Amino acid sequence: MSVLTVDHVTHGFGARQILEDASFRLLKGEHVGLIGANGEGKSTFLNIITGQLAPDEGKIEWSNRVTVGYLDQHSALAKGRTIRDILREAFQQMFDWEAEMLAIYDKMGDASPDQLDRMMEDVGELQDLLEHSGFYMLDAKIEEVANGLGLGDIGLDRDVSDLSGGQRTKVLLTKLLLKNPTILILDEPTNYLDFEHIEWLKRYLKNYENAFILVSHDLPFLDEVVNVIYHVENATLTRYTGNYEQFQQMYAMKKSQENRAYERQQQEVDRLEDFIARNKARVATRGMANSRQKRLEKMEMIEKPREKPKPTFGFREARTPGRFIVEASGLVLGYDEPLTTPVDFSLERGQKVAIRGVNGLGKSTLLKTILGIIPPIAGKVELGDYLFPGYFEQESSRNNSRTAIEEVWEEYPGMTNFEVRSALARCGLTNEHITSQMMVLSGGENAKVRLCKLMQKDINWLVLDEPTNHLDFEAKEELKRALKEFKGTVLLVSHEPDFYEDWVTAVWNVEDWTTKIV
Repeated sequence: MSVLTVDHVTHGFGARQILEDASFRLLKGEHVGLIGANGEGKSTFLNIITGQLAPDEGKIEWSNRVTVGYLDQHSALAKGRTIRDILREAFQQMFDWEAEMLAIYDKMGDASPDQLDRMMEDVGELQDLLEHSGFYMLDAKIEEVANGLGLGDIGLDRDVSDLSGGQRTKVLLTKLLLKNPTILILDEPTNYLDFEHIEWLKRYLKNYENAFILVSHDLPFLDEVVNVIYHVENATLTRYTGNYEQFQQMYAMKKSQENRAYERQQQEVDRLEDFIARNKARVATRGMANSRQKRLEKMEMIEKPREKPKPTFGFREARTPGRFIVEASGLVLGYDEPLTTPVDFSLERGQKVAIRGVNGLGKSTLLKTILGIIPPIAGKVELGDYLFPGYFEQESSRNNSRTAIEEVWEEYPGMTNFEVRSALARCGLTNEHITSQMMVLSGGENAKVRLCKLMQKDINWLVLDEPTNHLDFEAKEELKRALKEFKGTVLLVSHEPDFYEDWVTAVWNVEDWTTKIV
């Protein structure tokens, strides 16, 4: 039974076609992975099916009585409310039933015998509803899911306005899972999760009895939890049955068949054109030449399979710095209150260090403190000599109306138009991306523009905060290669051990420094 049907949807932004005649169906209990390179239209598709965006053509039909839960990482969480308050909203219907039941009890003292009978019947129905819905076990359920995603470590009575971006996403994801909707829609749910919480979510989704649609560039995670793949490429949506590994095999076979069909047709076209050119002028063979010309005109031409531009990353290296890049003594990280105990550490020239640990313990704060963007609570940081740092922030402004080319020009006004376009093209961006506003680019395209800016300056120390969050597989692999080859020093925050384990020289775990219970 289909719970969602998408018929012949077409959508674009200006001259840029995102989806063309796309059709999709989601069957009851299916676990769908929606995949494609950065900017192919995955988030656009999710926005269309959730009604946030109207398609240019086509229709979307949900079956009756389905509940849809969508992880929107940009939802607002109001100040003055605790994590527990937000999570209890997942069961608002039950709290409404309880309020209705209590209101009936309040009116019973003034009721006639007949009214009292009806009231007792209503109360009994509401009581049954609450018991069968697990209302009296809600707090235990909330704590189970909250602990699975690490919210218990933060404290459920914490004001949501105090949370980091990653922690806020965890709250929204936990609330969504507690709702247990008929259909879950998850857009990059692992971006702000740590390894152990990704493992918990993986187990949860594998056993999820309802349907879900998942967008993720974490391929090992995706591979384990989905049983259907929808691949969006060149504005076309194609369905494959199986997990990601099986999709790769089928996709490679399909690409090979398309290439062979194109090559065979081109050989046939060349043969016909050669015959026509040699025989159309001769009276004896003109008829055969005309016949072949008609055949050629009627032939349905196979379009040459298009290859997506692949990014090429590389960092320009500045002069060699002194032996020590950073030396910290008695350093306490935090904003209004300490996040860590006093710590001493040093980073030496040529070291490549990954920083790991659960969210909210100060990974991004550590980078900003070292770079002097924010002051420490206590202690001191000394930077070495002849440093030329390059800093990649975890997120950029969502309201940036500059185009990609203007974004680079703003920082490097001395570059020519050709130089800027060439630099962006090397990062895997097409002309459509280059002339689009930063705020309409996908997360991965946006990250590629910001990486492009980093690559235009001489650097001997790279400071990277979750650079892979929105990058597709090919871009991640290329970034890994570039960081391996970079001869300078690297300080990297990442929640993906697969990305850094085979090239870093050390791993710092902020859980060893924290003042909090982990």
